[in-house]
Amino acid sequence: MKFVEEIVVEEFLPTVRSLLAGELRERGFTQREVADVLGISQSAVSKYAHGDVRINDRIAEDDRVRERIEHLADGLASSDVTPVQVLIELEVLIRELEAGGDLLARLHEDSVPELADHGSTFRVHDPDSEVRTSERVLSSLRRGLRVLENAGSFASLIPAVGSNLVACIPDAEDIDDVAGVPGRIFDVRGQATVPGGPEFGVSEHVATVLLAARAAGSDASAAVNIRYDPELLTALRERGHVLAEFDETDDVDASVRAVIEAEPDATVLYQTGGEGIEPIVYVLGSDPESVAETVRSLL
Repeated sequence: MKFVEEIVVEEFLPTVRSLLAGELRERGFTQREVADVLGISQSAVSKYAHGDVRINDRIAEDDRVRERIEHLADGLASSDVTPVQVLIELEVLIRELEAGGDLLARLHEDSVPELADHGSTFRVHDPDSEVRTSERVLSSLRRGLRVLENAGSFASLIPAVGSNLVACIPDAEDIDDVAGVPGRIFDVRGQATVPGGPEFGVSEHVATVLLAARAAGSDASAAVNIRYDPELLTALRERGHVLAEFDETDDVDASVRAVIEAEPDATVLYQTGGEGIEPIVYVLGSDPESVAETVRSLL
């Protein structure tokens, strides 16, 4: 098993560094100056200069790679480009070459032929593929959960029914398009306990609130529920959040849609409970990390 990142490390970076080192040496850079620019040792520069580092001819002969290397070498020689800008431009180039069907994608598929044969509608390097979209959501959700787990006292904000941090794909239509924590997050002896990794289709209640808000025009893609407390609402308002109250004794979907239609900028929804219904606060945001950071700021 080999990831495309390994192709970048093993094939792309040695080739690009070798090409850029050669271009800089032709422009009068000393071996030390080349080493400083590339962030490598002088001995490594020497290896590049003597051809002791294997380069990938397909990468080296790609017109876009050659053009970008020459552009960066000229910029470094004239001081119009900094080493940080070199890093940024090469990062952008990597993303371009890793896109569906492009150079790094083809090299990856050559290295792992099974990828190309994995179904006629699946392409792992298609940035718009369902697999990549879903994995981006899950990865973002994992990062958000780490923020909450590392917050220490997050357990104090978990309501009796438990919390859940959820996130959805861009064109979410139902709860199967929303990922969350299976079984919810509970306070176990003062410690926030996440019972398992995030999955799609495992959150009904918080997912319903998020989907209803989006259906009414909210651009939120993530949400979390925490315990109700007027002081928490005051703190959220002071941090610039727009608050809106809804009635959970009625149909949740309809209630949330109604308040978002009335207050489209709302990022905090809350209900004060009723008979057999625990009062809850819902924090909405563009992604799980920002939602988690909002919650952490309350601790």
